[in-house]
Amino acid sequence: MLAGVLLTITLPAGGADKLAMRVSPAMMYEPATLTIQLSVEPDSDNRALLVVAESVDFYRSSDIQLDGERAPRTSVISYRSLPAGEYSVQGVLVGTNGRARAQVSRVVMVIGAGGR
Repeated sequence: MLAGVLLTITLPAGGADKLAMRVSPAMMYEPATLTIQLSVEPDSDNRALLVVAESVDFYRSSDIQLDGERAPRTSVISYRSLPAGEYSVQGVLVGTNGRARAQVSRVVMVIGAGGR
């Protein structure tokens, strides 16, 4: 049953230990509330977190500014009222040079009223 499965893919860009992401719940029915928890290893180079949840019919993003090693270690974002579909959820840690220091990605399914 693919619809209730949360697939996990981690793509390091400069270090897998710099950024981790947890997406919940694993099974959602529309209209869904998706909670994304990002954990960042403190570093003076950390400047921003970019978060995107995207499907064929829906797009939501957030930018979180980070103050280097003084930034909170954990950030939580909730996206509400997501319609049915397969979502790519991405988190990107951006450094002082504007480039990605680390990236994580998940695929989440939101099930529609008709079971799609």
